[in-house]
Amino acid sequence: MDRASRHLLRLVVSCRKLSAEVSSPHSQTIIAMATSTEPEFALKQRALLARNPSSKLLWTPRTAVRVGEILANRLLGLGIDGVTVDLDEELARPPHWRRSLSPFFESVQRSGVRIDGAEKL
Repeated sequence: MDRASRHLLRLVVSCRKLSAEVSSPHSQTIIAMATSTEPEFALKQRALLARNPSSKLLWTPRTAVRVGEILANRLLGLGIDGVTVDLDEELARPPHWRRSLSPFFESVQRSGVRIDGAEKL
C-alpha cells in the first residue's frame, strides 16, 4: 500500500491528556481513537491528584503504552495493520514530548500495527 493511501495517525498531546486518533486517508474521518481520559485511567488519575494536587502531568509513559495497546487492538479489530505518521508534525514537537511518546509508538508496533515514519523519530 503506498504512503498516500495509508491511514494517518495523529497525536494530540498536553500535560493533561494524550489522545491518539487514526483517520481515513480519503474522507479524513476518525476511524479509531484512544485517549488517556478513558474510564480505565480515571482511578489512577484521581489517585495521582490526591497524592500531589499540584501535579501538572496527568499521564505517564506507562499510560502512553496502554493507550498504544488500546489503539492497536481497535485498529486490528477493524482490519487495519498499518498507519502512517506525519513526520513533520512529530518532529516539530518539543523534545521532552517526543521522549514521552516513544513508549506509545513502541507499544503500537509491538501489538502488530506498522507505523510508517516512526523509525525516524
